[in-house]
Amino acid sequence: MGFQDTPEEWQVTASVTPFTGNKTSVRTDDVVMPDGSVHSRDYQVHPGSVAVLALDDEGRVLVLRQYRHPVRHKLWEIPAGLLDIPGENPLHAAQRELYEEAHVKAEDWRVLTDVYTTPGGCDEAVRIFLARDLSEAEGERFAVSEEEADMEEGRVPLQDLVRGVLAGDLHNNCLVVGVLSLTAVLAGDGIDSLRPADAPWPARPFEA
Repeated sequence: MGFQDTPEEWQVTASVTPFTGNKTSVRTDDVVMPDGSVHSRDYQVHPGSVAVLALDDEGRVLVLRQYRHPVRHKLWEIPAGLLDIPGENPLHAAQRELYEEAHVKAEDWRVLTDVYTTPGGCDEAVRIFLARDLSEAEGERFAVSEEEADMEEGRVPLQDLVRGVLAGDLHNNCLVVGVLSLTAVLAGDGIDSLRPADAPWPARPFEA
């Protein structure tokens, strides 16, 4: 394809990290512009994330409702989590998140899409997987805490979620991108056209 994003890195003359948090940090880079001027750019440094659009045999998507303090909302979302381990295989992380948040496993995994969530102010990259052939995971449920202790779970028909997105009722970026992407796939070349679950991910390289 000739129409695609391309990697590029402009010169950075100075870089500081004024804040380091538990999972993310804030960095200020002095970046050389095309005209030779130098300007500061502040952004959040993020380890990356994975998300799972889990589709059951009835065409329903597994969703979770969770409180998100920065936006002061309870949002309906799809299972997701951080890439806590540098170089971690994103498929393994996605399988872990599906188990921990919903106590579900899946037999069929594909890459649905890869996105940068907020490229103007954060370097977070997210890989969204499509998971099918769902079943309940074995063993005890993962012990949740903090916001996750209040989490609700549901299964909603895909088209109901699409309507909610377009009506402005659903706002979580992974859910929005995931359900619209899957709708496009189903109306187009089909699920078999999706990339395999171990497809390369230049934004977050990983061990096979």
